Amino acid sequence: MDFSLTREQEMFRDTVFRYARNEVSPLCEEADLKGEFSFDIWRKLGEFGILGLPLPESLGGSGADILTCCLAGEALGHGGVDGGSVLAWGAHTYLCAHNILDFGTEEQKRKYVPKLATGEWIGCMGLTEPGSGSDAASLRTTAVKKGGGYVLNGSKTFITNAPVSDVFVVFANVDHSRRHEGITAFIIEKGAPGLSTGKPFHKLGCRSSATSEVFLEDCEVPGENVLGGEGKGWFIALNGVEWDRCTLLSPLLGAALCNLDLCARYANEREQFGRPIRAFQAVQHRIADIKIFIEACRLAVYRVASAKDRGQMLNPLSAAVSKVYAGDRGFEMASEAVQIFGGYGFMHEYPVERNFRDAKLAAIGGGTSDIMRMIVSRIMLM
Repeated sequence: MDFSLTREQEMFRDTVFRYARNEVSPLCEEADLKGEFSFDIWRKLGEFGILGLPLPESLGGSGADILTCCLAGEALGHGGVDGGSVLAWGAHTYLCAHNILDFGTEEQKRKYVPKLATGEWIGCMGLTEPGSGSDAASLRTTAVKKGGGYVLNGSKTFITNAPVSDVFVVFANVDHSRRHEGITAFIIEKGAPGLSTGKPFHKLGCRSSATSEVFLEDCEVPGENVLGGEGKGWFIALNGVEWDRCTLLSPLLGAALCNLDLCARYANEREQFGRPIRAFQAVQHRIADIKIFIEACRLAVYRVASAKDRGQMLNPLSAAVSKVYAGDRGFEMASEAVQIFGGYGFMHEYPVERNFRDAKLAAIGGGTSDIMRMIVSRIMLM
């Protein structure tokens, strides 16, 4: 299968790369060191059309296909945009806005998608709970019918964008005896009585994404804010996670490209024992390994994106294989980049340090590498 890009796709990727490097990347170091969400970065992503990239033009987006979205993520990472900013983009666009686009009523789409497409409103998805991470089907948040709506009680944790969100797609169970078949999705707006968020967590990496708990205390949600119908939440959650596994690997690929550029430049400039360190085989092999990872990761990401563009929805095997490879091996390659820089790679001033911290999340978020291996082994052993 040919994954060659068209001239238009290459031009798009190059345009995003230049914008990321020149306009966004200079703001990322401060956001990362402060551990704060950057509204300046958010506005720049919105102005350039990144936030609404896969959303239809009729609702304020660009109507891009999934491969194009992956090219954008790759270019952002390559251009030096930090992992927290691209994580915020993914949670907003794919886990919130696109779920509303795929499963919302016409009224819901018209109300929420245009403002999410421009970034005027920020969105998030609330699935993970303190007691149900990998075992998402065991979530304990309840939704009890009351009049024409529902009353929600429970809590969520590790919710990207929660402290800054205007729109929450939250999952609750209307009947725990049915497990995943009772899970229902709800759209809740900021300021709704009974909805609150905790203080942002201080994280190892992806520090500029605002992540916190979400609390639901007798939170009344009108019936028209049910997303996709009662009991359809599990399928909606899987759809969002599939987008996550498909598109959010591309910024990791981009970060590896960024590291490769930095390491090659450093290896040519840094001298030890009277010669540039590029002359040492250990450095050469590390740079070769990063390049090999990039080529393999690119094929994996493009294959999954192309399959999804062809309408092969909910393909857990190829998405799991790609995610576990990119997540585990990507972190190893980020570590090799730090090793090439030596002591300087341990300093905040050098982007390889931030890329190393950010890379760890890929093996945890959106389904851990252990869960991905479980998915692969179950399919292979059926």
